[in-house]
Amino acid sequence: MSMTMSQKILAAHAGIESVEAGQLIDAKLDLVLANDITAPVAIREFLKSGAKTVFDKSMVALVMDHFTPNKDIKAAAQCKLTREFAGQYEIENFFDVGEMGIEHALLPEKGLVTGGDLVIGADSHTCTYGALGAFSTGVGSTDMAAGMARGVCWFKVPAAMKFVLTGAPSRWVSGKDVILHIIGMIGVDGALYKSMEFTGEGLHHLSMDDRFCMANMAVEAGAKNGIFEINSQTRAYMEEHSKRPYVAYSADTDAHYDEIFEIDLSAVRPTVAFPHLPGNTRTIDECGGVRIDQSVIGSCTNGRIEDLRVAAEILAGRKVAKGVRCIVIPATQCIWLEALEKGYLRIFVEAGCAVSTPTCGPCLGGHMGILAQGERAVSTTNRNFVGRMGHTGSEVYLASPAVAAASAVKGFLASPDELHTDSD
Repeated sequence: MSMTMSQKILAAHAGIESVEAGQLIDAKLDLVLANDITAPVAIREFLKSGAKTVFDKSMVALVMDHFTPNKDIKAAAQCKLTREFAGQYEIENFFDVGEMGIEHALLPEKGLVTGGDLVIGADSHTCTYGALGAFSTGVGSTDMAAGMARGVCWFKVPAAMKFVLTGAPSRWVSGKDVILHIIGMIGVDGALYKSMEFTGEGLHHLSMDDRFCMANMAVEAGAKNGIFEINSQTRAYMEEHSKRPYVAYSADTDAHYDEIFEIDLSAVRPTVAFPHLPGNTRTIDECGGVRIDQSVIGSCTNGRIEDLRVAAEILAGRKVAKGVRCIVIPATQCIWLEALEKGYLRIFVEAGCAVSTPTCGPCLGGHMGILAQGERAVSTTNRNFVGRMGHTGSEVYLASPAVAAASAVKGFLASPDELHTDSD
């Protein structure tokens, strides 16, 4: 039976020859993860079940990244519970303040996920690891608890959509613009419970950071997962980072896809998602100078070194506009150090930005940049739902690091190209 990339991974982990869309299977897991918000719920369910040990202490990852360093007593209690569980059950991959990072940037960096893996996480953006050719998806905390105990999870095999990427993106266009363009095209439920599979010669013009961003936001189109065909860039990344051998799965030439889209990357413009859905997109040319109060550059979507490089290139020698708060959040400690060594952090500080330790921070309305009623933020995060970053009367505009940095300088939604017309 012909299969897609995702279906081949699921079949291999279920120990069967083939699977088809809609089939229910049990499959062995390569990694189970949670964070300081979702882990405590899973831990309580794990303990309630009577489980005596985790299935493999090297294949569970717990990352304290959402409200850390702890913002309040409740957050401290969440982390304390998780910390104690990690100690009691000898969880090898427990990442706390000082060594943590945003989970979906940290785990690939640490080599804990590799091509062909099957990964679940109690976080919807677990689909990030599809950039490495893995099948990864978010689950509820109860499934997370069962996964920690048994090393197995049930799946309904998803149908698939194919995105054939051609051409090369123009300057200032990144993976964030591409995925926002796609979500705007198909809608926030356009890939509901399907696998979004990315292939085509255009992949060679997308960096790994671009791909992590795009796979991360597959869930914003309703997808079960996003996955990229493994090519030379993927192999180079995994040879540098991965702690285990990888497996490269390719879709069969006659695999069935519910829909096939061809995306010419050269035609994609810098794209912004207006409130209050990631699918409410406009090109930067259609934004009409929307005034902003805050710019956030970071998150599991866009806090990697390439994102910071682009922001630093734009902010170098410039100042954040008066009345605008610009917050920069490197996604991991390693990224923070690299940004320091390359001089990016100095550029940010001299431009008038606040630079944070790695954290999810304001992305989910946690801390480090909450919005008041009536305030607007342009953000490189992945969701702009009502109240996502603070007050229900605030607004979030999703954009790339290039647009977020240029907007911080101009004081309104702006393209980096607009800065070159300034006298500065």
